[in-house]
Amino acid sequence: MSTNILTVDDLRIATTTGMPVLDGISLRVCRGEVLALIGASGSGKTTLALAALGHLRPGLRATGGSVRLDGVEMLTAPQPVLNRMRGRVASYIAQSAAAAFNPRMRLGDQVVESALLHRSQSAVQARARAQDLFGYLSLPNPDRIGTRFPYQVSGGQLQRFMIAMGLQEEPLLMVCDEPTSALDVTTQVEVMRLLKQAILDNDTAALFVSHDLAVVAQIATRIAVMCAGAIVEIGDTEQIINAPREDYTRELIAACQHLSLGALAQRPARLPASADATLSVKGVVAGYGKVSNGKPSIATLHGVDLEVRKREIVAVIGESGSGKTTLARVIAGLHAPASGAVTMSGETLAGLDAQRTAAQRRRIQLAVQMADTALNPKHRLRRILGRVLAFFHGIKGAAAEARMLELLAMVSLPPHYLDRYPTEISGGEKQRINLARALAAEPEILICDEITSALDTIVAGQIIALVKRLRDELGLTIIFISHDLATVASIADRVTVLRHGRVVEAGESAEVLSAPKDPYTRLLVASVPELRQGWLEDAAAMRATLATELETSRPGAA
Repeated sequence: MSTNILTVDDLRIATTTGMPVLDGISLRVCRGEVLALIGASGSGKTTLALAALGHLRPGLRATGGSVRLDGVEMLTAPQPVLNRMRGRVASYIAQSAAAAFNPRMRLGDQVVESALLHRSQSAVQARARAQDLFGYLSLPNPDRIGTRFPYQVSGGQLQRFMIAMGLQEEPLLMVCDEPTSALDVTTQVEVMRLLKQAILDNDTAALFVSHDLAVVAQIATRIAVMCAGAIVEIGDTEQIINAPREDYTRELIAACQHLSLGALAQRPARLPASADATLSVKGVVAGYGKVSNGKPSIATLHGVDLEVRKREIVAVIGESGSGKTTLARVIAGLHAPASGAVTMSGETLAGLDAQRTAAQRRRIQLAVQMADTALNPKHRLRRILGRVLAFFHGIKGAAAEARMLELLAMVSLPPHYLDRYPTEISGGEKQRINLARALAAEPEILICDEITSALDTIVAGQIIALVKRLRDELGLTIIFISHDLATVASIADRVTVLRHGRVVEAGESAEVLSAPKDPYTRLLVASVPELRQGWLEDAAAMRATLATELETSRPGAA
């Protein structure tokens, strides 16, 4: 690892109004090395990663220092030079694939687009390479899935297409911005393995931005800890994890250890739930296409049952494509079931939101996974929150202003954020605004669809504490959808496990996650990364055994 691919010297970036964003950053990334950037949301991780590509987001400017990629000064390079570098010399794997893909282009065309523009591969070579990557990333039907559009695949599958795009031209530097945060645990393990192997095989350098220290421990050679635009500690992965020198680093590690399956043992006894179900899902079948005899042509849910009682937090877990989000959309009235029923306090709800009463719509709110696509980039946060208050409660003027400040405080954001646009805040901050908007309706049932997947461990812990407090103080009922079993362990009272649209196991969290009965649940639990180097390799044999057991237990298997 003697050849520097990326060299950053005393980099300083500020807003156009003079507020510092990065303050004197210096680092090196060499061939075959993965340098991870960790830190809380807003610490400057993504700004630094984008600077490596010669890109500064609107409202930012470089005030000093240098960024050299393969010998090219990226901060002053003309646009034609940057265009030649991006994709071929350095690729970018974004955090939010939903915001990165063109919804009107087929996915396969977008994956090969850079290679065709750079003429680094022929059309035949590019499509063959893309198809191979689809298979490596465990995408279904790799020879055909590239013909789909972005809205026709799950969030986790879309993120894997983003990773395939980043690997397409075998670049010298891969800038990975939270590349596994949208993936379920089983897919995450395979993606980590692939990324790690690709870096080793191609002698590639990588800048890996993540809030998940357990993931970082599996893939990083070195770790740089960022806080408030500065690097507070940098060192080998083993040293940072096992012998951190700075208090802030120790705080990050403690937060990661709290969000683990071991958190089940430390959880206090929960408040007793009501004996009666607040929400009941009975025999729900849902999917896409023409409905015949209560069955859609493409089914994603097959007779799902779910009961949630008042003051309960029930988690729904499973891999991407298991039907978790479809179930959430059916409950919220955004996707009509082909058959089955959803009842709330004994009252059967209409299939679609538009057919429900205003009170019913207010009582069930959904905080969605992809805040990038949920928040209008042309509206200030003041208007985004204010519209909900006006619609459901008729609150305007000074009363609305006061309530919006309360909502910001609830999600740990400062008052001046009301005047910002979504494009001016970090991914984690967008998700907190997404949650605040749902809370503005004052719901009785809150559906949280992957609300912590984009947050660093410290902020995720704060959000989990907030959700628990809302449940305890307001008697709120929570349906918590997640692929992160460690987070589920720290928050859920009961767990329902979905696979291929069917419930395979359900019960108390401690029972399901500590002693799972179904082989699929055991595979999920075995795929949760641990905060130690070498876990990825140690887990491979166990996962292979469980995968074989799962296959042999499949109905119809020989």
